[in-house]
Amino acid sequence: MTASIWVRFSDRLTLRRLRAHAIILALCLWGACAADFATSGLFDRAGNVKFQDFLQFYISARLIREGRSSQLYDQQVADRELHAIVGPSQVRLPTVYGPQVGLLLSPLTHFSFLRAAIIWTAFSVLLYYICIYALWKSCPNLRSHSRIVAISALAFPPFFHFFVRGQLSALILACFTGAFLAWHINRPLFAGLALGMVAFKPQFLVAIPLILLFARDWAAFSGLALSAAAQLGFARLYFGKDVMQSYFDTIHHPQRWMSISELALAPIQMHSLRSFWTLLIPWSAPAFALYFLSSLIVLVSVIAIWKSPSPLALRFSALLLADALINPHLFIYDLLALAPVFLLLTEHIASHAKTENTAQLRVLLYLAFLLPLFFPLARFTHIQLSVVVFVLLLWTLYRNRNCPSALASCDSVVV
Repeated sequence: MTASIWVRFSDRLTLRRLRAHAIILALCLWGACAADFATSGLFDRAGNVKFQDFLQFYISARLIREGRSSQLYDQQVADRELHAIVGPSQVRLPTVYGPQVGLLLSPLTHFSFLRAAIIWTAFSVLLYYICIYALWKSCPNLRSHSRIVAISALAFPPFFHFFVRGQLSALILACFTGAFLAWHINRPLFAGLALGMVAFKPQFLVAIPLILLFARDWAAFSGLALSAAAQLGFARLYFGKDVMQSYFDTIHHPQRWMSISELALAPIQMHSLRSFWTLLIPWSAPAFALYFLSSLIVLVSVIAIWKSPSPLALRFSALLLADALINPHLFIYDLLALAPVFLLLTEHIASHAKTENTAQLRVLLYLAFLLPLFFPLARFTHIQLSVVVFVLLLWTLYRNRNCPSALASCDSVVV
């Protein structure tokens, strides 16, 4: 039978070519980073603050260390603190994270901002590779490909963006990695506890609790609820009612701070269904309605996948894809949380015979890896192609959820 376009494209993605693509991409990304950061002082060659996003965490941590927790969500205070660090600047970063994040990072305020940012980023890079290593060790078919896994991890566009921004994405990846490893050894309660630790970035807990609840995965759901409640309860006891009220008021009214930060340009920088419809539809009400409807479809689909006999690697990948798609604020550095999807689905492809379905999955993974890098094009096309590919990946998993050898035999063709 004539091979489909998926099979023909997949056949071109040889191991040698994939390795070459990863090396070229890594050299381009990190060569640009080295050139941009090769300046003395706080500002890079383009005049931007190095590790700019870390400013909000550092300021929060310093306010906590100085006993000024009550000022954490005062924008005027944040502006003054930022001015004291970077001098006259157009940068304005509102504090939108829970106070527990500042408490975690408060020891770093004994150093200058730039030194603290370097320490945090170095720790985060180490944590990232520990997660990649742990996931790789759970994939027997990838054991002989350690070199290309390491190079691909280095070339992963979200990793680059997370690094230059000084973001917290490695902590989210660590929580998701811990959850997968717990499920891998049949410890769903511990998996839920790991997932609940993501409560410091609550937009990552929009889809997952609903999926576990309606899929009746009671152990994991209970662990998630317990872990999230414990984290928020500790913050409430430590910082008091007023600080937590200010935090909840901040995240419930994003219109107050979006206009003073680069989040005003968020749609082209984000990779979720909300940004997809916002870019495509110029009217807010229809765009939100489509976001809600498409999110509902994603939820129903992933609940079905989670309850199916599909292997854990496929079900967990679907869970993370749904979490990304429904996430209302998912920037490219947040896509670091999808690293397990690439490893687990690649492992699944490697363990099954080549069919049209596995070829399709292979091509979609390749595109999902690269397309987030081209998000600036959405300014002109008004279509975020990465979101389209994430949806197609999820659709592939859903369509084959009940196959005995998921994605390996259903509707397959002879190549």
